[in-house]
Amino acid sequence: MSKNFLVNWLSRIFSSAIAFVVSVALLANTQPSEAALIAALPSTTAIKDARILLRQALPIDNALIRDIQLTLEKFPRQANLKRWGNMSSDVDKIVQTLTQQSDKLLSSVVPAQKETAIATLSDLSKTLVPLQEAIAAKDRNSIKPLSEKSLDYVGLLESQMVQSFPFQVPDAYANLPQLKGRAIVEMETEKGSVTMLLDGFSAPVNAGQFVDLVQQGFYNGLVFNRADDNYFLQAGDPVGDADGYVDRKTGKVRTVPIEVRVPSKKEPVYGKPLAEAGFDRVTPVLPFSAYGTVAMAHPANDPNGGSSQFFIYLFESDLTPAGLNLIDGNYTVFGYVTEGEETLRKLKLGDKITSARVIAGLGNLVPPSRT
Repeated sequence: MSKNFLVNWLSRIFSSAIAFVVSVALLANTQPSEAALIAALPSTTAIKDARILLRQALPIDNALIRDIQLTLEKFPRQANLKRWGNMSSDVDKIVQTLTQQSDKLLSSVVPAQKETAIATLSDLSKTLVPLQEAIAAKDRNSIKPLSEKSLDYVGLLESQMVQSFPFQVPDAYANLPQLKGRAIVEMETEKGSVTMLLDGFSAPVNAGQFVDLVQQGFYNGLVFNRADDNYFLQAGDPVGDADGYVDRKTGKVRTVPIEVRVPSKKEPVYGKPLAEAGFDRVTPVLPFSAYGTVAMAHPANDPNGGSSQFFIYLFESDLTPAGLNLIDGNYTVFGYVTEGEETLRKLKLGDKITSARVIAGLGNLVPPSRT
């Protein structure tokens, strides 16, 4: 049975970023300096927080809430730099915006969500009080958890602003499941549980395929059939000769295309890796920069040959920044693990998935018969 769904160089990502500097140093019989290694690295800073990436991926158009989001996301770093005056001014501006421009924030909310959004704004305002107090007291340890609590409500408000699914999936893929929104999957393993948030706004076909198979119970009892400590875990290889999911109606393996969205486009790029599609060195909306990135595996020579096998990316390092590593744009990311990092660190080759189930967002799944 073929096991080439994740190319071998994935396990060599760490060394590829610094190989040139190291080899030159060895030829000169010297050790590469820290400065030399840093100089060899790309300057792009990767966002490693999946929650930030998922908030940014929402298809909304409200500058006020985005400004609030970006300001709050900067607070932990500003606290580390002791920029208390800037933070005090910034949080006061947020409070003023919520008080004086609530109508502009609510104008982007879906009408059916308006009353809920008003409550969300109220809850957001309440979370800012202890945040203001922590800033005034220069309590650096409290800034991150308090700002994250506020950001939970910001993200909720942003989700209430999503008007409709923002694009039409190409007709060529109408025979495949589509996730037109987001869903949450809880996966139980022998070592514990993990929770995945899947983003159909960025990869509706791949996320739809995964959710459809979860709903069918396809992954129950399967094992992690490929693994590399500190790099990735891969699962979804069924028992038997097939490398993927065999459609019961056609008797053939159902495959999905590579599907990667870039920030400048509402719809994903289909059928080609980003570099081949003219987006070389462009950071995707969902990059491989967060620990627990969930992506569809495919044969090394066929980016459109993904089916049921998926992998969870476990590597987090500034040596492989988003948009400048060997994976971004070459595989479809369709979600992130949002809970259960401690379980991911325990899982090894051969460990079993005991069950997987959709715990939210199943109504966003559009089966092939309804596309």
